[in-house]
Amino acid sequence: MEWNAVLFLGAYHGINPGMGWLFAVALGMQQGSSRGVWRAVPPIALGHMAAVGVVLLVAGFAQAVMPVSTLKLVVACLLLAFGLFRLWRHRHPRFGGMQVSFRDLTVWSFLMASAHGAGLMLLPFVMDMSQPVLAAGGSHMHHTSAASLPWVGALALCLHTLAYLLVLASAAWIVYQKLGLALLRKAWVNLDLIWSGALVATGFFILCF
Repeated sequence: MEWNAVLFLGAYHGINPGMGWLFAVALGMQQGSSRGVWRAVPPIALGHMAAVGVVLLVAGFAQAVMPVSTLKLVVACLLLAFGLFRLWRHRHPRFGGMQVSFRDLTVWSFLMASAHGAGLMLLPFVMDMSQPVLAAGGSHMHHTSAASLPWVGALALCLHTLAYLLVLASAAWIVYQKLGLALLRKAWVNLDLIWSGALVATGFFILCF
């Protein structure tokens, strides 16, 4: 179940316009070529992967010095706080004239994924997947706890990024080639609002169960 959730979250991030594909389409249209879309996809995916990886790395270090139950409480509070903040300060992305390099796109994607709390949302599932490893540790549980989250997180990060990349590239290509940005004026689904609500709901779920 947790691995499916990791893939689903990657796909959800990929389909969210604010998480990258809208920027890629805008760049392609600005340059008047589909090459602009394809050039934008790798750095956007790299920035997203870095943002999620930082959260998982910090959580791995935190797990080495605190019990899993305490770490879950911290994560739940962060999800609640961040989700409520996103609901309060919700903004749609705006685009103007853009001259951006590979580094600029990577940094932009890193900041956007961080601002959306992408890594925080993935963290509860990664922690749950590390529990069987913790239970197998017996008297060496603390040592196993310190080592379990990083390697489970690394695999989860790769799968999450792969799902994100595939959906991001597909969405950008379909919108650029077939639908155009006019689609967003006719049928806008506020995925940002849904995402913020999901952050809050996940925080409550962790606290209650």
